[in-house]
Amino acid sequence: MKELFLLINDLFNNILFFDIFFNQIEGVTFPFVVALLIVSGVYLTLKMGFVNLRMFRHSLAIVRGKYKTREDKGVISPFQSLATALSATVGIGNIAAVSIAISLGGAGAAFWMILAGFLGMTLKFTEVTLSIKYRQFLPDGTIIGGGMEYLSRGLADKGMGKIGKAIAMIFAFFMILGALGAGNTFQISQSLSIVQGQIPIFNDYPWAFGVIMAFVTGLVIIGGIKRIAHVAEKIVPLMVVFYLLMVFWVLGTYFTSIPDAFALIFREAFSPTAVAGGLFGAMVQGFQRAVFSNEAGLGSAGIAHSASRVKYPIRQGLVSLYEPFVDTVVVCTMTALVVILTGSYLGGTEVLDAAIAAKQGAVITSTAFGSVVSWFPTILGFAIFMFAFSTMISWSYYGERAWVYLFGAKSSIIYKLIFLGFIVIATVMDTGLMVDFSSTLFLALAIPNLFGLIIMSGDVRKMLTDYTKKLKSGELDAEAIRD
Repeated sequence: MKELFLLINDLFNNILFFDIFFNQIEGVTFPFVVALLIVSGVYLTLKMGFVNLRMFRHSLAIVRGKYKTREDKGVISPFQSLATALSATVGIGNIAAVSIAISLGGAGAAFWMILAGFLGMTLKFTEVTLSIKYRQFLPDGTIIGGGMEYLSRGLADKGMGKIGKAIAMIFAFFMILGALGAGNTFQISQSLSIVQGQIPIFNDYPWAFGVIMAFVTGLVIIGGIKRIAHVAEKIVPLMVVFYLLMVFWVLGTYFTSIPDAFALIFREAFSPTAVAGGLFGAMVQGFQRAVFSNEAGLGSAGIAHSASRVKYPIRQGLVSLYEPFVDTVVVCTMTALVVILTGSYLGGTEVLDAAIAAKQGAVITSTAFGSVVSWFPTILGFAIFMFAFSTMISWSYYGERAWVYLFGAKSSIIYKLIFLGFIVIATVMDTGLMVDFSSTLFLALAIPNLFGLIIMSGDVRKMLTDYTKKLKSGELDAEAIRD
């Protein structure tokens, strides 16, 4: 099994990421897909007129339910969709991926993570808008959307039907594997490393942790998107606030050093230490780990948002602006400050071996919190358990919708059983290999997705222009339901 994972991982890296065509810059390989994410994020941000800034306030009003109409269609509220998508993104990536990025790319990687979050807001807006526009209501009462639908149907509208169908199938295949990898095994392997430190019995019986997680996860995902959304809207706000309270405690302890931490982040972002791989090492780690955390540009979140009760596709796209903002600009930045201020990132200026960092990301963050309050790692263990759980229930749905797209709704129970089985498998496999493999699959999703976003970006721009005109004229306020 290990040899198979290695073979597939090398194939994806060499063919999909075109690493074999890139010379090493400052000793760091600059993957094609990272460059593609940066260019696409900048392009769409400019094309949409910085929608991530100018429509931020309006999107909050939508989340609060101000613009509900009688013509809204869907099965869950915009906030429930946002909570479901956030439950997939606000997770172990915010704890482990940040530490990995800083350990491999230096403190400057935090700056590039924040920038990736800012650009990711527009990427997420574009893909969610297209997800709503091209979603389909199935006979069984469920809704299918996301990259599979807008790549196949959207590109067909552009006269690229055959290409779109082929790309959509590739995307769905990557989504299933990504759900089993990054959305499942990575979450379990990282959370297990923390839980074992707090509950010693899991050192001898790691599979028992997997069985417990599989059972709890199964209770939720068998119920479909409505049950997932109901659970997500309850636990996501709670776990974010819970985690940030811990962060603020640490930041309060190091309050006078916070300006120095930000200065270090900016200084090393543009003139980083040589051991961090130079400027490009920090940039690659920052963007790669940010995408792993907030999933902007991957086309995954649109699957959750496609079930939203909304009238205008643009409206749910605006709601999705809060995902990368909360996940990366807020939560990841807070984690980065904790790791940097406590000096817990693998010796500070000595960058760790990639394989070791992949295994120890969550442990590094736990050590950072423990250096301030001895019992914080125990509390963090609970938070990590909740983060992993929330991410898995959402990613199980993403993978299940991709499975339905490829194999039909009647076989979805097969996927769910496979997903639950991988939870147990993750407790007895090489975690470093799983992290590497799942990261590869995550980034692989971006290639077909970004191709579609660029091709259809003109349609999104037109819808945005029409929507803002209606907003300024007062038409949207007039049609809103008054509670």
